[in-house]
Amino acid sequence: MATPLGSLRRLLLAPSLHSVGFAGRGFPVTPTPATARLEAIPQSVVVGFEWGVEARGLEEIERRLAMVEPELRGFAYEGAVMACTVRDAVRGHRTRELILGPGRPHYFLACIGVGFAMARLPRPLWRKVMPDLREIPFHPTMSWLAVDGYGFDLAYFDTERWVERQSRPEPYPWEGHPGYFPRAVDQGVGRALWFIHGGRCTAVAEAVGRFARDRRADLWSGVGLAATFAGGATATELAGLRDTAARSGHEADLALGAVFAVKARHHARFVPAQTVTGAAELTGLDIEEAVDLADRTEAERTGTGPVPPYELWRRAIREHFVNAAVTPSHEE
Repeated sequence: MATPLGSLRRLLLAPSLHSVGFAGRGFPVTPTPATARLEAIPQSVVVGFEWGVEARGLEEIERRLAMVEPELRGFAYEGAVMACTVRDAVRGHRTRELILGPGRPHYFLACIGVGFAMARLPRPLWRKVMPDLREIPFHPTMSWLAVDGYGFDLAYFDTERWVERQSRPEPYPWEGHPGYFPRAVDQGVGRALWFIHGGRCTAVAEAVGRFARDRRADLWSGVGLAATFAGGATATELAGLRDTAARSGHEADLALGAVFAVKARHHARFVPAQTVTGAAELTGLDIEEAVDLADRTEAERTGTGPVPPYELWRRAIREHFVNAAVTPSHEE
């Protein structure tokens, strides 16, 4: 049961479902059953945020999130982690407890939820937003998904500045690598482009092409992640997206994002049909093959070199696709 203070926080902080929907954002999306399913994703984040911001304790949050259908549950966890991170900025350890507890299978999306909170917190508080999660094998390497989430939030909620005007963020020393910060933001912007255009592959590719050339690789990887994780396009449309990316030399970047999407879904123990299709069309791999590729290329978590382990992992996956022709198993 929510407390009176929790209910007040929800009213003050939680956006409405309409305001995060495609019509509410003013995105150029024609409503279809596919776009309605895609639109349910940001709305699931809002629901998770509402529960996270008003609940008495983590047990209540967990019980509510368990009622969300498996395909959308990770997104609801994004919202709950976002709420816990905002609350922890004042006091508490809710984020760590939620992620190490029932949120562990959703670690990848939980990091994105931290990034959503970053978009609402002043930068001086960012040094405390990511809790110590060394018990999770992918931490801190994948904590860069928080920066990805931050970039997604910027593009989704201030599209004119970050997509139309293509502004670039000021660097921030995340994990000691300020120079990589804008690149991770662009990966999130690429994911947002998929939603902004309702999964319409031609429009998404055109949007990527309007950005500066040095930003497109990261944008394409974000597109690949969103297309494979969230869905919204048919196998034929994804094949066309892959061909478009290949013509501009970014087929491997698109495939890289798709592999990370498969790994995240597999880690959460639920792989929906659109992820199977995305893997096949954008990587030429089945689910187990994509997971194996991610596992055998994973970079060491330690080290203070000039390139973060997260990017070393990404490079290794990308190199696989540069050196091997993608041969999709296309089916409509």
